[in-house]
Amino acid sequence: MPFSTACNTVLSNFEAGQNYQNVSDPAVIISFPLTEDPTTSFLAWTTTPWTLPSNLALNVNPKFKYIKVKCPVANKPGEFHNYIFAEALKVSVLKDLRLKEKDIKIEGSYMGTELAGKSYEPLFSYFEHYREKGSFKVCAADYVTSDSGTGIVHSAPGFGLDDYETCLANGIIEAGNPPTPIDDDGRYTSEIKDFEGIYVKDADKLIMEELKKRGRLMSQGSIMHSYPFCWRSNSPLIYRAFKTWFIRVTDLKEDLIKNNMKARWVPESVQTRRFHNWLEDARDWCFSRNRYWGNPIPLWVSDDFEEVVCVGSIKELRELSGCGEITDLHRESIDHITIPSKQGKGTLKRIPEVFDCWFESGSMPFAQIHYPFDVSEEEFKERFPANFIAEGID
Repeated sequence: MPFSTACNTVLSNFEAGQNYQNVSDPAVIISFPLTEDPTTSFLAWTTTPWTLPSNLALNVNPKFKYIKVKCPVANKPGEFHNYIFAEALKVSVLKDLRLKEKDIKIEGSYMGTELAGKSYEPLFSYFEHYREKGSFKVCAADYVTSDSGTGIVHSAPGFGLDDYETCLANGIIEAGNPPTPIDDDGRYTSEIKDFEGIYVKDADKLIMEELKKRGRLMSQGSIMHSYPFCWRSNSPLIYRAFKTWFIRVTDLKEDLIKNNMKARWVPESVQTRRFHNWLEDARDWCFSRNRYWGNPIPLWVSDDFEEVVCVGSIKELRELSGCGEITDLHRESIDHITIPSKQGKGTLKRIPEVFDCWFESGSMPFAQIHYPFDVSEEEFKERFPANFIAEGID
């Protein structure tokens, strides 16, 4: 999810798209020596050096042709090293390495599928224990492009959806548990001991300096590109894996598409194109936010999250908790309320998150008419005319 380190919360993709700015970021090429042949290295390109300490894999496009090129080693006359990168990007890679065609010799070529499975030496040892899961190897990934870089992309599964899905598919990480060694302020945790406490964007320069000392920084430049910023704090967003709450919209998508066609849209094109296309591409919805102010999510859970109670009304909360009268539903008035477990798990506590304001917007029609959760069916029909009640409401 897009994450604001200034506001300490996830944002929706819509929010992330509200404040793109043109910025200059590092663009570096890093070498990853093959385990089987240290004289040959993969070359990977990235604009986020701060993610390199969390690297677990390299990705190649299975349909691309890759070449192994023998190149002179800078500042070491008479020494040579082999580098592997996409053939389609040879001109730009040689330019970044400050080499000319006459300086190099092509030693071999491979399809991406031939490189998949090969292992390499990691940049750092922070996640060396992932090696037993099959980390630090090359994975095939169709999303790798040849429009920039080297045709090889490094994967830090805690900081990118494509990275996460590729590492998950290759058994490198467990579902929902990629290494994400930063805190909510965007500073490295103790897992990254050499840069602990440093804000990730400030760490770019330090990491590049360290890799240069180790001889792994092959090219260092910059790139101007459009980057998302937090619309509240105007600080750069980062993409990170985050434990949060979702509505499984994908399970409802077919019904949503069918019901959309029952409505009368003006103009009709919105129904058949814009809104229909949006529903077709609908993904599971992250509806929680890590903020203090907002509408508290009425979920009470056990410490192991195995028991979850969704409270539907003030009356139900009083009955389940025995808390007595409730006149205020803001966090400071209900966060202390607990519910006895029915499964022998002690007490259930409310999750700290609040609703995404878009969830509240969707609930507005019910709040506007004071949807009577606590009244009988007879009283409901008496208070609301039959022609007001939408067809299909139970």
